[in-house]
Amino acid sequence: MPLLFAVTLFLSALLLFWVQPLAGKMVLPVLGGTPAVWNTCMLFFQGVLLAGYAYVLASTRWLSTRAQVLLHAALLCAAALSFPVVVVGAAAGIVPTASPVAWLLKTLTLSVGLPFFALSASAPLLQKWFSRTRAASAPDPYFLYAASNAGSLLALLAFPLLLEPNLALRQQSRAWALLYFALAALVLACAAIAWRTRKPTRDETARDETARADENAGAGRLTLRQRLRWVMLAFVPSSLVLGVTTYITTDVAAVPLLWVIPLSLYLLSFVLVFARRQLVPRSLPARLLPGAAVLLALVYLSGATQPAWFLILFHLAFLFVASLVCHGQLADERPAARHLAEFYLWLAAGGALGGLFNALGAPLLFNTVVEYPLVVVLACYLRPAFRRTRGQLLGLRLGAKRAEGGAGKVERGNGVEGRVEDEGGAVGNESGVVAGEPRANRLDLLLPLGVGALAAVLVLVAPHIGVNTDEHVAVERVAVSLGMPLFLLNYFFAPRPLHFALGFGAIMLASALFSQSSGETLRASRNFFGALRVNAEASGGAHWLRHGSTLHGRQYTDPARQCQPLSYYHREGPLGSVFDAFDSKPDAAQSVAVVGLGAGTTAAYSRAGQSWTFYEIDPAVVQVARDPRLFTYLSKCAAAPVSVALGDARLRLREAPDAGYGLIVLDAFSSDAVPAHLLTREALALYLSKLAPGGLLAFHTSNRTLELERVVCGIAADAGLVSRVFADREYKPEIGKDISTWVVVARADTDLGALSADARWQPLDERQHKLEVWRDDFSNVVGVFKWL
Repeated sequence: MPLLFAVTLFLSALLLFWVQPLAGKMVLPVLGGTPAVWNTCMLFFQGVLLAGYAYVLASTRWLSTRAQVLLHAALLCAAALSFPVVVVGAAAGIVPTASPVAWLLKTLTLSVGLPFFALSASAPLLQKWFSRTRAASAPDPYFLYAASNAGSLLALLAFPLLLEPNLALRQQSRAWALLYFALAALVLACAAIAWRTRKPTRDETARDETARADENAGAGRLTLRQRLRWVMLAFVPSSLVLGVTTYITTDVAAVPLLWVIPLSLYLLSFVLVFARRQLVPRSLPARLLPGAAVLLALVYLSGATQPAWFLILFHLAFLFVASLVCHGQLADERPAARHLAEFYLWLAAGGALGGLFNALGAPLLFNTVVEYPLVVVLACYLRPAFRRTRGQLLGLRLGAKRAEGGAGKVERGNGVEGRVEDEGGAVGNESGVVAGEPRANRLDLLLPLGVGALAAVLVLVAPHIGVNTDEHVAVERVAVSLGMPLFLLNYFFAPRPLHFALGFGAIMLASALFSQSSGETLRASRNFFGALRVNAEASGGAHWLRHGSTLHGRQYTDPARQCQPLSYYHREGPLGSVFDAFDSKPDAAQSVAVVGLGAGTTAAYSRAGQSWTFYEIDPAVVQVARDPRLFTYLSKCAAAPVSVALGDARLRLREAPDAGYGLIVLDAFSSDAVPAHLLTREALALYLSKLAPGGLLAFHTSNRTLELERVVCGIAADAGLVSRVFADREYKPEIGKDISTWVVVARADTDLGALSADARWQPLDERQHKLEVWRDDFSNVVGVFKWL
């Protein structure tokens, strides 16, 4: 019996995790990749998930098992009426003319709302039904939650690695529907078994009477504090996984699909702590967390980005340990089965709040990824308290003999707060305040303030004792040299979570002051597209625009050289030869479109008599490019009228006149989040409809991890077009030239002009771009990874 319920929960979670990216990809070509689209999708699915859990809570309180079975069976059948899973309107290419958010919510509700609601309710409902059977493990059904998260983990890994590379969206939709029918059959089988093997009515009555008596006596009653604690323990890992993902993909390595690893560790922690057998000792992650926090802080404080994969390991290690700590406490403090539905509702609420805080709140509140260190501090605070004995280092006992019963033993009751005992028998609560030690409690506030004050003093006096904070390397070295002793000092506070967390936060705040004292940053802004930063070189000779770790533009500040296009757009590079060929065609249309603004560097190629239009999705980028204090490519270097169309390029290009552009430059593929909907067969057809006869398409495909030139040449060959690739590997920092790769596409060889005779522009070997053509319902990022 438990196996049947576990398999059913596994499949339910797999389908639940699968349908979310499936629906999101369906609306992408219609609404574009704006934050409003992704945030609306996230809000919709989180809202429906909470509604499903609330439905389970209400039905278990007010309905009998038989009534629940009949109601849920009807719900499963009603949800099947919306199959196959196709986002209505998106499949037909209907573009909403009114509010896209309202249209998207309505569309998602009609297309996937009922199936998602039924699936979200299945997990807690099946566990509730199991708890009412006569199975030996029925009184504690929470081990089934491990099977549910295992299904989520499989879906998470399967979608980008197996499903997306091999199945089109329509094929995925049909496969999803078939598995849904299999799930419905399994759910009904579970319902039949639960009904047939349910506990006798007298037992149920006696159990309910005992529960009511216990609650009247105060035993097992859920308090507001316990509920809020569940929310917080779910909130921290949920926020942390998003914070880690944002930080490592913007500040360390812009790698597509890197987000899969943190989320996988997050789900794996649920599997481990809710398993029937304890696979990881509860005390181990609690003792590892202080050491992991110290190492993470040193890496974070240094600001280093290389070696990227080595540094990423520190962030992932802390995420995994912190998730085990928080989720382990949730598992230890799980209530009796009669409170199961409410327990999962509060867990879902905490997870949703964590997602909303990072996705919606943080971009509005902070200019940088501040939420990440903030939640790290919260994770340190939520760690169970313990006393360190001799022989411990970084939370591990090296020689001292463990007392009988072990350290970190957590007592769990029905809704009763957990407590942790150390080897000596001292007891601490969640905040790390040890009973009977008022002096120590005062030191929880005073000592961290002292450590933070010491760090701040060192930071402020550093520029006055010969430390050159204008040099980036010096900043890293001084940060580490100052941070190492302070973090090690704070580590001695590790047995007391509040003490350690406050000290940790004070040092991180002081380090933030140090990073700002260098005066390198000219502008920092953040919105739903990410964090932008404009820096000045130490010599003051150039300004740099970065999105995380990705360069989006550079310009000399010297008036004599400020109109020279630099980095990937240098006149001696591929783009320079593209504009030479375009300008040498006297009868070509003189309108130019550029998808992706950056610092506006390409405007330096404009000539009198031309008309230029930039298409940019991020309003913060437009503000930076138009600010003459930061960059002057648009304000001073452009020789032709320049306009900026704000919004998703594919949507805004539809508004442009047909056959109006002589050259279209596409420069939106260099970061970790590759907009695949701009590289499909349908997207290329749109570009061609806007391209004048004899015109050129130039794709910037420089990417550290993806061979995007294979995708471009593939869709060009599929459309019967010609393409040439220029992989420029000549790096000349003395003149501001970086390596870059560009692909030019034309209707015929004669349209290439001078490029057809340029030996640097070569057709891509047919074997290299022989991959399935990307379409609106199919893309394969894994297939173009640079594995070596």
